[in-house]
Amino acid sequence: MSEFIEVVYGVKSPAAEVESRAESILLEQAVELPRKALTDPFVLSNIVGEVRSIERRGEGDYRVTIAHPAITAAENPAQLLNVFFGNTSLQPDVLLEDLRIPASLLEKFRGPRFGIEGLRQATHVSHGPLTSTALKPMGLSVEKLADICRTFALAGVDLIKDDHGLADHAFSPFRERVKACVTAVRQAAEKTGRETLYVPNLIGTPTEVLEQLRFAQEAGVGGVMISPMLLGLPLLNEIVRGELRVPLLAHPSFGGALRIAPEALLGRLFRWFGADAVIYPNHGGRFSYSLKTCETLASRLRDPNGGGKTVLPVPAGGIKVERLGEILAFYGEDVMLLIGGSLYEARESLEERTREFVTKARGL
Repeated sequence: MSEFIEVVYGVKSPAAEVESRAESILLEQAVELPRKALTDPFVLSNIVGEVRSIERRGEGDYRVTIAHPAITAAENPAQLLNVFFGNTSLQPDVLLEDLRIPASLLEKFRGPRFGIEGLRQATHVSHGPLTSTALKPMGLSVEKLADICRTFALAGVDLIKDDHGLADHAFSPFRERVKACVTAVRQAAEKTGRETLYVPNLIGTPTEVLEQLRFAQEAGVGGVMISPMLLGLPLLNEIVRGELRVPLLAHPSFGGALRIAPEALLGRLFRWFGADAVIYPNHGGRFSYSLKTCETLASRLRDPNGGGKTVLPVPAGGIKVERLGEILAFYGEDVMLLIGGSLYEARESLEERTREFVTKARGL
């Protein structure tokens, strides 16, 4: 076969066993049989790939690159994940580190519908960073969340999303919340002359999520957000290839539950499967991502050769308004800044603090 999927694994193994370990990963991810049990010529020629390289990085630590014929993915997002890291994900000595797929397969999955350019058009921000925040905490009524949404919109934030913990709760039903928040940003726009995007969180079963998507779009939302690792990456791709008419943000919740490097999961898979913007933990906040990881994520999401439209990085997780200069110097202008707690700490001065955030972001 002329086209291949390449998968890079971090493998812990004694030096004397690493070649056989690489061979076992290759076979496990394709045919689940020992090589001596394979006799069919088509399987041997078209299904079983090859170990392309084994690089020693340290004592008992190797970088193993394996190539599988692209036909094994069946042009199906779930099967692609299965080929990448199906049974091998159950083996504690292996980490999925990087991925490469041919352009023909990328085209089948479509990738982002809007990307950076589409988000800039939707927010009417042609250059510079975009500003965003989240509605929280879980437990507030629809009326209280809508009031906060209105406050953020009056302060000039470009995008206001539901916190990923907001679901179809009895104390804040999804449909009521969507209608109230869409009304809130429209009321603010009448006063400011500037439209803010409201982005609800879609969460539930696949059927419920698709129903929420339809309702939200009909209600006039500016975008939607899902957590692909909670709902399933194939569902993300189905939404993007199907009924989506607004930009889609991807949240990383549950993304640390598997042995997949964030550079591969958030920097490649989320983009390939259709996210227009990807939220991830910024260095120095509540999480432990390194500067190098954050740099790689932003680079992969914005790489014009990375597959489909370029995607907006959304660093988050404990960013302080006081750090904006440092953060923008690191990321440049093609970034969406997501700040929550640093604004809510202002309490009764929430609108003033948010205006400070917006003013600083636009002035830097």
